[in-house]
Amino acid sequence: MSRTKITAEEALAYHLEPRPGKYDVVASTPMATQRDLSLAYSPGVAVPVQAIADRPEAAYDYTVKGNMVAVISNGTAILGMGNLGALASKPVMEGKAVLFKRFADVNAIDIELDTEDAEEIIKAVKLMSPTFGGINLEDIKAPECFIIEQRLKEICDIPVFHDDQHGTAVICAAGLINALEMTGKKIQDCRIVLNGAGAAGIACLELLKSMGAAPDNCIMCDTKGVVWQGRTEGMNQWKSAHAAKTDLRTLEEAMKGADVFLGVSAKGAVTQDMVASMADNPVIFAMANPDPEITPEDAHAVRPDAIVATGRSDYPNQVNNVLGFPYLFRGALDIHARAINDEMKIACAQALAKLAREDVPDEVAMAYGRKLSFGRDYIIPTPFDPRLIHVIPPAVAKAGMDTGVARRPIVDMNAYTLALKSRMDPTASILQGVHARARQAQARMIFAEGDDPRVLRAAVAYQRSGLGHALVVGREADVREKLEAAGLADAVRELEVVNAANTRHLDTYREFLYARLQREGFDRQDIHRLASRDRHVFSALMLAHGHGDGLVTGATRKSAHILSLMNHVFDAKAGDGAVGVTALLHKGRIIFVTDTLVHEWPEPEDLATIAIRAAGVARNLGLEPRVAFVSFSTFGYPVSERATKMHQAPRVLDRMKVDFEYEGEMTVDVALNPEIMAQYPFCRLTGPANILVVPARHSASISVKLMQEMAGATVIGPILTGVPKPIQICSTVSTANDILNLAVVAACRIGN
Repeated sequence: MSRTKITAEEALAYHLEPRPGKYDVVASTPMATQRDLSLAYSPGVAVPVQAIADRPEAAYDYTVKGNMVAVISNGTAILGMGNLGALASKPVMEGKAVLFKRFADVNAIDIELDTEDAEEIIKAVKLMSPTFGGINLEDIKAPECFIIEQRLKEICDIPVFHDDQHGTAVICAAGLINALEMTGKKIQDCRIVLNGAGAAGIACLELLKSMGAAPDNCIMCDTKGVVWQGRTEGMNQWKSAHAAKTDLRTLEEAMKGADVFLGVSAKGAVTQDMVASMADNPVIFAMANPDPEITPEDAHAVRPDAIVATGRSDYPNQVNNVLGFPYLFRGALDIHARAINDEMKIACAQALAKLAREDVPDEVAMAYGRKLSFGRDYIIPTPFDPRLIHVIPPAVAKAGMDTGVARRPIVDMNAYTLALKSRMDPTASILQGVHARARQAQARMIFAEGDDPRVLRAAVAYQRSGLGHALVVGREADVREKLEAAGLADAVRELEVVNAANTRHLDTYREFLYARLQREGFDRQDIHRLASRDRHVFSALMLAHGHGDGLVTGATRKSAHILSLMNHVFDAKAGDGAVGVTALLHKGRIIFVTDTLVHEWPEPEDLATIAIRAAGVARNLGLEPRVAFVSFSTFGYPVSERATKMHQAPRVLDRMKVDFEYEGEMTVDVALNPEIMAQYPFCRLTGPANILVVPARHSASISVKLMQEMAGATVIGPILTGVPKPIQICSTVSTANDILNLAVVAACRIGN
């Protein structure tokens, strides 16, 4: 997997559009009527106020406190950038907040404190702590981070967690548990060398010692060498606590015979000679970012028996904090914990380690484009494993209950686990999976409209994200000019610009097109113009002849016109089995609406074909299809001629004996709401529908655009399916990201 190349322009645009920043605050209760406002504020709010005054723990029942974390920084240690100040840290803290929400459904608010005085930070956080169920400290430099965290743990009655320290430590511990199991070693017998005596390094060593590592076997190093008893240079109380009684003085000396190396230091800190000197089956966690202390390639070149982990996503065994902090807080919040203690952190590490040893679901393998199984290249679960949300928090919660930090213990752990499963947002993992599959496919993607800035930005993103090779149809001078205007002038060297003037295949294209269209009123002159001057037809001809693997078009012309041009080269008419399927992603659900592109007014047999094509798209995305034929009537009432075909379509599928669930006709609320569906016990769907087959293209278009504009749904599509080659037609209002998503869909051949 190649590393994604991100330009400054792309990063700034991401944070600017569609609105500045990365999250909104959205009301979770009705706010439409005067009664709603009276309940939300005065006079209704007085009732929960009094309830909390009488019983403070009621705040967890009547406010967001129990699912709210403060992400707090002063910007003195931002990523690898150093002390850039509180305001500069805000994009990072916003990012942390959305990771909490994305991975564990924890609400989080970022707070940047403009001071470097540890006492002022302690006072500020203590004063605001009643608002929150937990505090996540972030990017605060050492040694202040140690002082701040320790004091806040002492004076606050909610969890305080410095992720830069303990997040890394937990994931490191999880990986080490499995690495040692694989090598047959015990932690108490291992010689462990740590390089990097900052917050993360010290936390790693402390957690491993609490798990059984022998203090005499642990050597800490910093830029001045081994931290040994009696050393005075560059020391502080936190390093001194781990000073070893040893004659070793350098990292090179410490590495000889070591079983484990943990690096949270700097690129190139470890040499191949150091690795070669380690014990049999060495474990090397080179976690420096963005570049490790030694690359896995260099380590394996001298020690093929090494197990290597890094902090990077483009190598196996990524030590990624997102595997820990969201789920630690999820479990802690759900028991209304007073703290996150060592036992909870160890429980998290052990649960992660155990999860990596279990069979990996197909959707995870699909997301990473390869089969994953426990072994030297898979000792830590992947961040997009859907089981994390319902495996890690219960383990954390149980440890919290067992150690007495739970205010409200969970009585029914099985019910809790089921509730956690329902929190999982499938949409993000689906998109991640599709992108991973595209990266594996490395398709040559034809972008037909090289004069449109959105298309060019999508093409550049496709290429730079390592998804494949972008072929842009257009004139080179126009492409260069548009890229320069978009701030992407350097990208012109990366893209391959194709047109009729610079291809040697034009005569072949013309002969092919003439053979298809000569009996449809086209003469050779018409064919010459179509093949040479119409970029959509030219692009389709490229695809038909294997000079590209997929095609994205439609940003500059109406989809009906584009589809008619595609039909000059391919058979993509309603009678040919072509169907348009649009995916709507909203609030953790994915719904397919169809047909949104091809069929104007489908008959029952057409509707059956549409359902079959849509089911294929759903399965290609890892979902088990449940099809509802929707109308304004439900199972025959009210009676209407316009609903008849929706009633008949399931009978067609009955005769075809398809292998997916379907039912109809029914209204949309019956199809999507399980409580309303339960009023029809004879309904054959086992759960809410994820495919809605609608009566006509106009109703499909209305449904999709209404969801997009009113609800803010993410729209992917229409995905054209039932065509021999991967062709995707975007809309004229598509953003660069929409176009990129369709390119990825085409690369994965989801419609084919």
